[in-house]
Amino acid sequence: MTRTPPTTVNRVRLWRWRPNPLRRHSDVVEAWTVLAAWVLALVAGVLAGVLAARASAAAFEARLAQVHTVSAVLTEDSARTPPAGTGYDDGRVWAAVRWTDGDGSVHADRAKVLPGAPAGTRVTVWANQDDRVVPAPVSGASADVQSALTGALVGPLAGAAVWGAGWGVRKRLIRRRMAEWDEEWKQIGPRWGNFSGGRG
Repeated sequence: MTRTPPTTVNRVRLWRWRPNPLRRHSDVVEAWTVLAAWVLALVAGVLAGVLAARASAAAFEARLAQVHTVSAVLTEDSARTPPAGTGYDDGRVWAAVRWTDGDGSVHADRAKVLPGAPAGTRVTVWANQDDRVVPAPVSGASADVQSALTGALVGPLAGAAVWGAGWGVRKRLIRRRMAEWDEEWKQIGPRWGNFSGGRG
């Protein structure tokens, strides 16, 4: 008894792009959809990342333009040890400060200073346009790093969103193709049975 050698099936790459009798119109549309999704995801990711980084940098610059440094004087001794707390703690303590503007206006507020500083110590604090003490703005290398990180996070998210939309379109095309196959099988299936019976 001779044994029939196994049939080797060669996988045809990029068959949706090549003319062949099995290719349908939906196959071509699906191929273009996948290609467009990849291209748009890449472009959208890069564009969104760049725009997010620029927007973040602009926000830091705008924040920096709204505040300024002032040379203030401690009006009380600062605590020697920071109070126990939870979360982020930079080791500094709150203390009362006072400073005088160029026009002679005197302002007072509370600012974070190093612990153990005696009254009369000169400290540099940040104040806003209303002459209230505010946290130091993000600037310089820190602003650049945070802007870059913002872009690096937003870019892939935007690309993934576009790719997800393209994948959704592809799934609809696959369902449509399966429905077309089902309809064609309903027409060909009975005749296939007849052909099989005729051979018997």
